[in-house]
Amino acid sequence: MAKKILLLVGDYVEDYEAMVPFQAMGAIGIEVHAVAPDRKRGDLIPTAVHDFTGDHTYKELRGHNFAINKDFDTVNPADYDGLYIAGGRSAEYIRLNKQVIEIVKYFFKADKPVAAICHGIQVLTTAQVLKGRTLTAYVAVGPDIELAGGTWKNIPADQSVVDGNLVTSPAWPGHQSILKEFYKLLNITISV
Repeated sequence: MAKKILLLVGDYVEDYEAMVPFQAMGAIGIEVHAVAPDRKRGDLIPTAVHDFTGDHTYKELRGHNFAINKDFDTVNPADYDGLYIAGGRSAEYIRLNKQVIEIVKYFFKADKPVAAICHGIQVLTTAQVLKGRTLTAYVAVGPDIELAGGTWKNIPADQSVVDGNLVTSPAWPGHQSILKEFYKLLNITISV
């Protein structure tokens, strides 16, 4: 039976951090439901592309439209094998949604696999599930992890950190690493 993953996104989610995992997981037969607060199946949300151009922080450009494929209000976290939280500007406001926080807490309480990338970790800090955990995030989110009782690791953007059921990566260059580790947490083996 195919695994089912819940992908949390929102307006101005980082383009690669929504599109790449959605497509990569779908390509190996995982059923991925992309949801956003106050959105229904068929709604389109705008994405943003974050790139580094020599400034002290990333530059944000308008990305693509990303299609939501499940009504947010009908999500039952017990129906899913894992949770993936995309980054970008959306994380700072979807974490204010009570149902988003309840979903995150469910996955941690049930010890199901959770992947979070870049600013997606802001959702985890608000859910208060990081006490005693070691993880990574975009550098500007590092202090938030420490304030939430976790230990932040500053690693290269193409790597990831695994702690129990949680895998995190600092930014979209880490897709290969975070997805590889997420598949392991889901007990998915890919052979070539």
